[in-house]
Amino acid sequence: MSDRHISQHFETVAIHAGNTADPLTGAVVPPIYQVSTYKQDGVGGLRGGYEYSRSANPTRTALEENLAALEGGRRGLAFASGLAAEDCLLRTLLSPGDHVVIPNDAYGGTFRLFAKVVSRWGVEWSVADTSDPAAVRAAITPKTKAVWVETPSNPLLGITDIAALSQIAREAGAKLVVDNTFASPYLQQPLALGADIVVHSLTKYMGGHSDVVGGALVVADQELGEELAYHQNAMGAVAGPMDAWLVLRGIKTLAVRMDRHSENATQVAEMLTRHARVTRVLYPGLAEHPGHEIAAKQMKAFGGMVSFQVEGGEEAAVEVCNRAKVFTLGESLGGVESLIEHPGRMTHASVAGSLLEVPADLVRLSVGIENIDDLLQDLKQALG
Repeated sequence: MSDRHISQHFETVAIHAGNTADPLTGAVVPPIYQVSTYKQDGVGGLRGGYEYSRSANPTRTALEENLAALEGGRRGLAFASGLAAEDCLLRTLLSPGDHVVIPNDAYGGTFRLFAKVVSRWGVEWSVADTSDPAAVRAAITPKTKAVWVETPSNPLLGITDIAALSQIAREAGAKLVVDNTFASPYLQQPLALGADIVVHSLTKYMGGHSDVVGGALVVADQELGEELAYHQNAMGAVAGPMDAWLVLRGIKTLAVRMDRHSENATQVAEMLTRHARVTRVLYPGLAEHPGHEIAAKQMKAFGGMVSFQVEGGEEAAVEVCNRAKVFTLGESLGGVESLIEHPGRMTHASVAGSLLEVPADLVRLSVGIENIDDLLQDLKQALG
């Protein structure tokens, strides 16, 4: 029986899928196969399917099986970074002259990849508010091969109706790609809602401890999975065995961590809505958030990311970031420790002057799993 069918319960799958006991020693944790090549059983006779660790590595295989099981996909692939995963996906799906619809709120690195890299070899793209299905439909052209979505989005926490957009993309003959990094598969499973491809930065909630960089693709279609695996091997930006092992370790506690992240973020968001210096709070768990009902329908909880705007403009937002003590000033997100940053000057500097430019008075929080009273007190003193 396949590991992915051990249980239908997420917590059990997260711990056991891909994590079979070592047949030699019985070790319950998969070994780190820090190896580049493998002895073959005769010319062309691969032992267990392994020949060279760019093509396949047993530790990476364990992670990829785990990822596919968690997202309910047919194939999972682990990469050296989230952007490496995105690059492989785009070069597999697209040819010069093709078109992609991208969101008006997205990670700055994703926008940079479209605007500065793939556009140079003839791929066209246009921006749409993916929270508005009509806007996405209007942006699709006869050349559209993919619709790209982040939900919740980075850094404005926008919510997209995955099921609605999957239907629109399918009617247009395009693939729906969902970056599921902010939610993780514990809170949201896009393939079950009709998406074709899920993207992850494994660096974030999946790893969960700010000690590894990685990326992933999970697909619903086996044939597409094989095409992606071919390009992954041909291009070579694979996850190393130590990185794969660290992500597997992190995933074992994903469920309990996401519960705590979500609980803490909810209390942080509610406190910020009451603070006199905060002009706007962006968190899908708030009833007044425009995407709250959709998020409640397609997510188990609302995640650990909160953004807010402050009175006084850009300099005031930067000062809040600098005054924080428990919240560490830093890029990235999804670790057990809380982080604070100014997107306009940090993670989203690459979107300045574009349709994706973020408000200058915006502060983004990655709410960790520390004691909630310490987090609230720190934000209050940072706001002054």
